Amino acid sequence: MEENLGRVIAAQDAVLLGRRTYDEWARFWPPSDIEPFASFINGVQKFVVTSTAPEQHWANTIVVESGLPGFLAGLKRQPGGDIGVHGSIALAQSLLRDDLVDELRLVIAPAWPGSGRKLFDGATPKRLTLTRSVTSPAGYLLAGYLVRS
Repeated sequence: MEENLGRVIAAQDAVLLGRRTYDEWARFWPPSDIEPFASFINGVQKFVVTSTAPEQHWANTIVVESGLPGFLAGLKRQPGGDIGVHGSIALAQSLLRDDLVDELRLVIAPAWPGSGRKLFDGATPKRLTLTRSVTSPAGYLLAGYLVRS
């Protein structure tokens, strides 16, 4: 799991966050020493997608108030690494619905929650191409998929 996290965050130089995740993380991560994620998330360029400005300031954050598809298209045209989405299921669902996802990197837990939000609710059916799969000793499935248009 730690190796997978290191590989994923090493490839990212921008992160999109939904407002709820941003509010929670902006309080938790700045003083955290949980590595390697604390150094990554505190230092990376963050784009918070929201209609209202966050109250909490967090370094390296830009607010995206509207026009996410156009903003994301412009961000993708810039040189750099991957653009990640962490912990923001509503934002991820929105990106999937709007066909703005190029690749999925999923960690599938060996548990059945029974209820809760589902990542693919409301998304248009798509074909996925498996690019990577690893099972951790604890039974987590780490899977990478390219999203085909």
